[in-house]
Amino acid sequence: MVTMRDVAERAGVSTQTVSNVVSGGARVRPATEAKVRAAIAELGYVPNLVARSLSTGSTMTVGLFVPTTDGWFYSEIISEVEDILEQAGYHLLLCTTRLDGERARRQLAGLTSRSVDALLIAGDRDLIDHLPLLADARFPVALCAWETDAPDTFPVVTVDYEQAGYLAGRHLRELGHERVAVLASPAHTRRLDGFRRAFARDGLTVPDSAVQYVAEPTIDAAFAAANRALAADPELTAIFATYEVLVHGAMDAVQVSGRSIPGDVSVVGQDNVPKVSRSHPALTTVSFPRREMARQAIDVLLRAIAAGEAPGNFIQMLRPTLVVRDSSGPPPAARGTSAC
Repeated sequence: MVTMRDVAERAGVSTQTVSNVVSGGARVRPATEAKVRAAIAELGYVPNLVARSLSTGSTMTVGLFVPTTDGWFYSEIISEVEDILEQAGYHLLLCTTRLDGERARRQLAGLTSRSVDALLIAGDRDLIDHLPLLADARFPVALCAWETDAPDTFPVVTVDYEQAGYLAGRHLRELGHERVAVLASPAHTRRLDGFRRAFARDGLTVPDSAVQYVAEPTIDAAFAAANRALAADPELTAIFATYEVLVHGAMDAVQVSGRSIPGDVSVVGQDNVPKVSRSHPALTTVSFPRREMARQAIDVLLRAIAAGEAPGNFIQMLRPTLVVRDSSGPPPAARGTSAC
């Protein structure tokens, strides 16, 4: 097995210099670093991470909790975090709760006894009740994509979800829609609040009867919920879905019912994942800055690691944006009026 001493002899430097290059510790002159890295590549040297952890107290590993790897929302967060950590010389330890509260508790409790340099929790589902487990954590912790009331014990980088719902509601109101249905996760109360605020601005209400909560994040569950909404109000002219999976179930239900989009029913979603721009029709949606959110959150942790202290507690809310495509238009009555 190639050792650090072998690399040092090949590069003509001390083993301490090789250690500094590998660990990113003390600064090394660019020319010297280039010689060391050339020797590492030539010899195929792989650092002994266990030995380094014992000597430095650092594992060069950051933990990331997500509810699921399904769908574009969390997969983009994972991808961005992994890219940034790789550039910084860190490894990623990924944990998924799989929407199981007890699994989330076990994993979080187990992580506190493992050696990681920091922890990022993306999404509040199944985890908010278990955050006290991190009270004595010896590593910095940050939260992102947090939609419920944020705790004041950790820094939070998230999206203004209430504004996201408001943007969708204002778009439909400006098109002239009054009778609408909402497909929502029970956790998306802020998005629903924003949507209702957009209608209240014009003196209109979105009643509880117009809201179909979908607890199971599947297209089949969303399809059934959209069918219930269409049956409950055959005259509705728009559906707002609070996340990606619900959108596809809603569009399927509208089209299976014999209605057209947006001719009879407009559909507006949230997330703006890549495939919605290729749907038929292309989906009007509210876009979340997923990668920017992940970038800012992991930067908080890397700076905390470098400083050797916990990050300050704050809430950074990023702004969503409306992306108008083909799935939304004026309600049939409004089109008829404008044509006369």
